[in-house]
Amino acid sequence: MAAEKDPEYLSTLERGLSVLRAFDATRPEMALSDVAAATGLSPAVARRCLNTLVALGYIRQDGRRFLLTPEVLSFGSAYLSSMNIETVAVPTLQALAQATGDSVSLAVRSGRDILYVCHIPSNRRIRLGAGVGTRYPLNATSMGKVILAFQGEAAIAAYLDGGPLPRFTERTLSDAVALRTRLQTILERRYDSALDELDYGIVSVAVPLFDGQGQVVAAINCSTSTTRISQDELVRTRLPLLSEAAASIGNELRRFPQLARSLAGRS
Repeated sequence: MAAEKDPEYLSTLERGLSVLRAFDATRPEMALSDVAAATGLSPAVARRCLNTLVALGYIRQDGRRFLLTPEVLSFGSAYLSSMNIETVAVPTLQALAQATGDSVSLAVRSGRDILYVCHIPSNRRIRLGAGVGTRYPLNATSMGKVILAFQGEAAIAAYLDGGPLPRFTERTLSDAVALRTRLQTILERRYDSALDELDYGIVSVAVPLFDGQGQVVAAINCSTSTTRISQDELVRTRLPLLSEAAASIGNELRRFPQLARSLAGRS
């Protein structure tokens, strides 16, 4: 809300970005009416946004339908190259993935979600996939809960007051009291492990990633299928490796403070 009151805030830019973000795996192409419904814009405004994005090359019109073009990948590519992700995080995460056979990821908080910034997949298929740019709710992921736990009481209270907690399985922490208890446990043991919370058959363990000032900026995790390993064994064997990897990436962040500031993002 504060941003909308800022005289420098461009509502037209916000609308254009909302149109781009409306396209996803469930809506790969849309008609004008679909875009208007997905964004809450009037059809007239949605049409102007679409026409502008078509002219800029980010959206293609195919008859009455609209879809993204590969040009939108330039945004993500610019971030990854300008922030030195390949140098700071990827080698450490790749080594961890090779050592464990797990999927290994780095994610940041983005509103009420986590946003994957790096993802090293395993060669084992999991029904609920992830990749760079994937978003999942904070409360349903080990990385999300780890980040939230270390952001402090004010951030936790604001999150819990911000709306209902989505539920994906019977094990998802969708109750505020239960989640708050879990967050306190995470603070004490400095990690979280999730079993069947985002989807059945997935187990993960995550640790926080801190910047040079000791502020949490992200989290990293190992995730795999429950058919490979039990939750207790995953924690026992992966936690030391994750802690070592987090320390290594944290040291690299001191060399690239602009990346640490970027990862901190907004809550």
